[in-house]
Amino acid sequence: MTPIVPDSEYRRPVSRLPALARDLAMLARFDRPIGWWLLFWPCAWGVWLAGVGLQLPMVAWLLLGSVVMRGAGCVYNDILDARLDAQVERTASRPLAAGRVSRRAAWLWLGVLLAAGLLVWLQLGWPARLVALASLPLVAAYPLMKRITWWPQVWLGLVFAWGALVGWVEVGGARWDVLAALYLGTVLWVVGYDTVYALQDREDDALIGIRSSARRLGRRVRAGVAVLYAGALSAWAAAILLLRQDWVALLALFPAAAHLGWQVFRLRPNAPEGALHLFRSNRTTGALVAAACLVVGNA
Repeated sequence: MTPIVPDSEYRRPVSRLPALARDLAMLARFDRPIGWWLLFWPCAWGVWLAGVGLQLPMVAWLLLGSVVMRGAGCVYNDILDARLDAQVERTASRPLAAGRVSRRAAWLWLGVLLAAGLLVWLQLGWPARLVALASLPLVAAYPLMKRITWWPQVWLGLVFAWGALVGWVEVGGARWDVLAALYLGTVLWVVGYDTVYALQDREDDALIGIRSSARRLGRRVRAGVAVLYAGALSAWAAAILLLRQDWVALLALFPAAAHLGWQVFRLRPNAPEGALHLFRSNRTTGALVAAACLVVGNA
C-alpha cells in the first residue's frame, strides 16, 4: 500500500484511491486542504473589503483557483526539491521523494493543474488577469529561496498574499491605500504562520543546510511570531481605519486578534509536534478576518 504522509488530514479517503491517483492527490496536497484555504482567504478579503457585496460566483471561482494553483505550486516545488525532501523525515514519503512518481509524470500532472488554473484565470477581467500573471515570477522563484536566504517565509508571504490584490482589482476596489495596508498585513500574517510551520523541520533543516525564519529566530521564535502577528493586525487595522475613519469598526478585528493571541500563547518552540495544529488553526484566522472584511466593507 502507498504510504500516506504523516501530516495528511484525509488519511482514510486518500488511502482508498488507486495507487497512482493517491500519489497524484498527495503530490498536489489535495489531502491537506489547509494550503488552499490559506491561499483563498486573502482573495475573499480583497473582494469583501471592497464593499461590493458577497459576489459569491466570483468568490467560488477564486476558491477553485486557489485549490488548483496551490496544487500546481506544490507539484512544482516537489519537482525541484525531491532530493532535499528525501533527507527530511517529514517529507521523505512524498511521492516524488520516495520515487513512486516519476519526474515526467509530475510534469504532466503539473500541466493538467495549470490548465485548470487557466480556466479560472479566464473568468477574470483583464486588469485582474494581468495582476494574477504578475505573481508567476514570485511563484517560480519561491522554492529556491530557502537555499539563498534565511527568510524564505517572506517570499512565501508575497505569494500567498497576492490573492488580495487579485480580488480587489477584479471587483474594482478604488482605494489603493486600503489595499496596500491589507496586503502588508497579509504578508506579515503569512510569514508568522509559516514560521510556526517551519518549526517542525528545524532539526532536519539544520542537518541539510536549509534556511528558514524558524531557524534564524532560534530561541526568540515565539517573540518573533508575536511581533509578526501584531504587525499583521496593525496593518489590517490601518486598512479598516483608512476605509471607515471610525475606531468602532476595529471591533470587527477583535475575534481574529484573540485567535492570533491564543496561537502565540500556545506556541512551544521546543515542542514542534504542536506546530502543525497551530499552523492549521490559521484557517480559522482567515475566516475571522474574512468576516471582518465583509462587515466593514459592506457596512
